[in-house]
Amino acid sequence: MDFNGDNEVKNIGDQFMFGSSLLVNPVYMYKATNRSLYLPAGQGWYDLYTGKYSEGGKQIIADAPYQQIPVYVKEGSIIPTGPELQYTDERPADPVTLFVYTGKDASFTLYEDENLNYNYEKGAFAQIPFTYDQETGTLTIGEREGRFNGMLKKRTFHIKVISKEKPSGMKFDVPADKTITYSGKTVKVRL
Repeated sequence: MDFNGDNEVKNIGDQFMFGSSLLVNPVYMYKATNRSLYLPAGQGWYDLYTGKYSEGGKQIIADAPYQQIPVYVKEGSIIPTGPELQYTDERPADPVTLFVYTGKDASFTLYEDENLNYNYEKGAFAQIPFTYDQETGTLTIGEREGRFNGMLKKRTFHIKVISKEKPSGMKFDVPADKTITYSGKTVKVRL
């Protein structure tokens, strides 16, 4: 569905998209430590673990050690990650780290609610839009829309930029390229 102009994807039954950004490639052969996979045409792909960039439209052999499944991120993606939590109301999900995969324009909307009830059905939720402009290298964190009880008035966003020239895996123990304190109003950040 995502790559209907690419005939190569029509008969692939062992790879799938998780959302619009992550290409997941399960390893199902006994004792396999790599696997052949197809990167759909029309965009580039970043290895989630190393940040290595590959052009789409080709078959590759991906490493698949016992502890990791091959996952690729489509260029022009914003992937948010929060702190490690054991349950939804353990503590506020702050700070949020945004992994921005360059190469194309990108957008993402962060949705938040009270996490414990159905008040979102009554409009008790908030959304924060993010857009990345490839031409200017600018990330825009848009104005927050909505509100709910217990909503954080200020958020901290750590931004990590992944590019062809600066490959990096999705690592949580390295410093951010930029850190932004956000209070609900539009912020533009040159990356």
